[in-house]
Amino acid sequence: MSSPKSRPESWLAIIALAGIAIISLGNVMVRYFTNASFAYTEEFSVFFLVVLTFAGAAVAARTNEHIRITVLEDRLPASGRRALYVLQWLGSLAVLGLIIWYGSLVVYEAYEWEEQSPGGYPIWIYQIWLPILALMIAFRTTQNLICRWKNADTREDAQ
Repeated sequence: MSSPKSRPESWLAIIALAGIAIISLGNVMVRYFTNASFAYTEEFSVFFLVVLTFAGAAVAARTNEHIRITVLEDRLPASGRRALYVLQWLGSLAVLGLIIWYGSLVVYEAYEWEEQSPGGYPIWIYQIWLPILALMIAFRTTQNLICRWKNADTREDAQ
């Protein structure tokens, strides 16, 4: 079977990792040559790290590569595996739903209160990616459930 597609998240993770590398390298070089550093680079690095983490989690959710213990899953018949897949999916959606809900509330409050980051940027611009990427993980988890459900008889993963 062909590999499942999660290219947007993969590219987002690549861009975030490149952003962290460029910011860090630039800051080190400026500090080395001028004995000063860029102001507020840490907030950009943290932002890119969060994007990298959630984009990577979406890719892992789609390709069925999240860390888990499969002892029970491997010993169940196809119908039992399907029930377990649905329970895993529901648990994931519950956690992601909380992240989406409370993340959206945090973004809304930051927007309403016009909170600024230390760099002077609206803080909601950084925070809005949390619920958006959590929604993407939920979508990819659902795609993974569908693939695993179809392949429960053959004991193949979502790949």
